[in-house]
Amino acid sequence: MIVVERITTDGTVHRITIRSHELIADMSLAEGGADIGPTPHDLYDAALGACKAMTMVWYAKRNNIPLENVHVGVQRDASEERQGVYRLTTRVSIDGDMSEAQRAKLIEVADKCPVHKLMTQVRTEIETIAVEASPES
Repeated sequence: MIVVERITTDGTVHRITIRSHELIADMSLAEGGADIGPTPHDLYDAALGACKAMTMVWYAKRNNIPLENVHVGVQRDASEERQGVYRLTTRVSIDGDMSEAQRAKLIEVADKCPVHKLMTQVRTEIETIAVEASPES
């Protein structure tokens, strides 16, 4: 289970624990936070970029494509989010001693990463359950 906990009672900074990993999330300065970590939107967008990058690396390894470097930039346009449209544009740069066909295949594979599919083809159902607060240690 992923756990998100508020770090202090007077701020917006939260600790996210995923298995043995810890991340910090916060609101931006413009949103009233301290900008100590990425916002939830940043993490959502980053998940797409990371998934595309890792999917290309995975595919290249399985198919002996000499992929060396991967850079994925994700740009957000949330100007119509309240109207139900959230736009992400990804820019993918890859290099290695590969053919144009291999390069094209890796770019194609990037659009098939699991998070891309999750964001565009899957209906997500979210249930929020109130539970008793655990006593502080």
